Amino acid sequence: MPFEVTETFKEKWGSSPSFEDIMVLKGDMYRQVARRKTFKFSVNGAEYFAKIHNGVGWGEIFKNLLMGRMPVVSAVNEYDAINTLASLGINTMTLAAYGRRGINVAELESFVVTESLEPAISLEDYCADWSSNPPSLRLKRALIKRVAKITRELHENGINHRDLYICHFLLKESELDSLTCVDDIKLYLIDLHRVQMRSKTPKRWQIKDLAALYFSSMDIGLTRQDLFYFIHHYTGNNASTGLRSNSKLWAKVARKAPVSYTHLRAHETGRN
Repeated sequence: MPFEVTETFKEKWGSSPSFEDIMVLKGDMYRQVARRKTFKFSVNGAEYFAKIHNGVGWGEIFKNLLMGRMPVVSAVNEYDAINTLASLGINTMTLAAYGRRGINVAELESFVVTESLEPAISLEDYCADWSSNPPSLRLKRALIKRVAKITRELHENGINHRDLYICHFLLKESELDSLTCVDDIKLYLIDLHRVQMRSKTPKRWQIKDLAALYFSSMDIGLTRQDLFYFIHHYTGNNASTGLRSNSKLWAKVARKAPVSYTHLRAHETGRN
């Protein structure tokens, strides 16, 4: 039964918590889907996030397999992703505790606890008014460059996120307040439970990640030059070379993102 707790978390807890202690934790609920929940809690003044898995059930497993998707059956996926991203120097959550128990793959109990990044703001919210209130060119380019380099690092190391929207990049407010040079701005990549890791990133998933970034940034006033700037830092070549050498890739991204955007807007209109 894999089970680990950092010394820092033990100190805050006052001892070493048991598996059951963490499984029965309660806090401010952020998300609850089927038998998985994410919530924030505090221990002696320190804030943490817990993601608790209580088994997905065979129905969920078969549904995902029939749709050609690998089911997420426990917190091990997020645990492995956090460790891998940290080893690559990509800013993400800091692990506090992890555990998994059970034999039946459909009924595994597991959890991952991370130190809270809050107070933080998502890149989506940070850029929300850029269309009407543009930032300095230097700040905008610094953020585009950071997103491009993180995405490049993921894909070059066989990693795809599966939900690579700009809302999953966080900026810590304390770091924003003390920032003296925009080139030093930090982004933290979160929501890693669906991350896939292989020896090489399949084109299909590379396109999905890139289209998700493009789609989720369509309302923030990016220019054609901004998109070229992203391609330049993602490919490591100048924009024209990056476009020519990967023309089919970028054509598929350009087709996929607007379709997702149109579907979202139609869905939102239908709800209003």
